[in-house]
Amino acid sequence: MKTAFIIHGVGGTPQENWFPWLKEELEKISYQVFIPQFPTPEGQTLDNWLATFKEYEKNINAESIIIGHSLGTPFALAVAENNKFKAAFSVAGFVGLTGNIFEEGMKTFTLHDFDWQKINANCEKFFIFDSDNDPYVKPEKGEQLKTYLKNSERITVPGAGHFNESAGYTKFPLILEKIKTVF
Repeated sequence: MKTAFIIHGVGGTPQENWFPWLKEELEKISYQVFIPQFPTPEGQTLDNWLATFKEYEKNINAESIIIGHSLGTPFALAVAENNKFKAAFSVAGFVGLTGNIFEEGMKTFTLHDFDWQKINANCEKFFIFDSDNDPYVKPEKGEQLKTYLKNSERITVPGAGHFNESAGYTKFPLILEKIKTVF
């Protein structure tokens, strides 16, 4: 069975942004969808998030995809170091320092020493969504990810902000379109 994992960012919840809409749309095309709630901002460390995700790992299979929003991207990449995915999706994602107001609470994720060789070997395809007016993540971060991720497609969406509800993102048809190209 195809499974999808949607990973929220700092201060996030499974009920925010376009996550519920995408879950519903993916279920219509026979995906089993998981949107874990991670400790944030209190208890927000890579180790704590990995411990929370442990219970979901049994659902990863050859037809699994992982979608990370914002801080969810470096987390998804850390998960991909040890698990195989059909595809990984980064939305307003990054690695390394961002220079934004959330930086201090993200360092265990963003300064993680990623094993890019393993990540590239464990994931067939990467999709990187960024925006030209994201108030938290500069577009260069999308370009940086593309240099690390070998089989990747970068999509810059003009005016999408941080791809969150305050930027009007309660639905995200473009990501659904790209997910459908994976199989």
